[in-house]
Amino acid sequence: MQETRLSVALVTRNRPWSLARTLTSLRKQAVQPWEVIISDDSDPNQATEVQRIAAAYQCQYIHGPRRGLYANRNHVALGCQGSHIRSMDDDHEFPEGHIAECLAAIKRDAEAVWIIGEFMPDCVSESAVPECPGQIHPRGFSLAPPDPDDCWALADGATIYPRSIFDRGLRFAEAFPFGAPYLEFGSRLHFLGYRVRQLRSTYVIHHYEASKRSLADPEAELASAFYAMLCHSFIYQPSLKNKLLSVLQIGWMTLRRRTSALLAFRKALPEYRKQAGLIKRQSPNRL
Repeated sequence: MQETRLSVALVTRNRPWSLARTLTSLRKQAVQPWEVIISDDSDPNQATEVQRIAAAYQCQYIHGPRRGLYANRNHVALGCQGSHIRSMDDDHEFPEGHIAECLAAIKRDAEAVWIIGEFMPDCVSESAVPECPGQIHPRGFSLAPPDPDDCWALADGATIYPRSIFDRGLRFAEAFPFGAPYLEFGSRLHFLGYRVRQLRSTYVIHHYEASKRSLADPEAELASAFYAMLCHSFIYQPSLKNKLLSVLQIGWMTLRRRTSALLAFRKALPEYRKQAGLIKRQSPNRL
């Protein structure tokens, strides 16, 4: 059996103060990951400080591709050398024993994709159980799955992947810098036969601040949602009901937002067609 080596694949952009908080929490863990790779998409005036922080916490620093969040997630995953890859964001903290629980989950099921729930800082309590991360609905939003041990949910910045997923050539869609590509990726992994399970024994503390988001583009986010809906309802789970729900939702959004929705759809459609072609080549027996 291959030795378990957990790589942390941490993405950051223009938030050195938040990154330092995350790394402080990570390095307080009694059990440490095998390696921590930080891929930095920061502007040049912030990158020097991010690189200094990475060195101070004994992490490997690499320059990000600066093409958006999902290009950076792919980039850092490909830089990892471990048997498993734990995605991580620069606005997270961790409870005691977090990395130990991640390793225990891998030992229980090394081939699974393990997803981790979150709390906001003011919601953490000893008795609280984190809700399972959401999976895509045909109308484009995410919702908690009925069965957290058999789902297509993903925790964007808190998922453990077998490295074989990326070795196989599977990637987040890079055409959309932010938004719903993680929801599409979860549905795709489920379609390809990967077990997606919630790791219920731990969680992350998410210091989400809407005003501190490194990217905000409503049209791009809408395009990513259209893309995820089309892939889910027309490739991965192509039931008549799913197709109808997605088409009606796209039509309603187009009536509501008109020009911006049409532009978003024009961007989503060729990416959906590209993904359909990739799936046919990667897994022809599933279609």
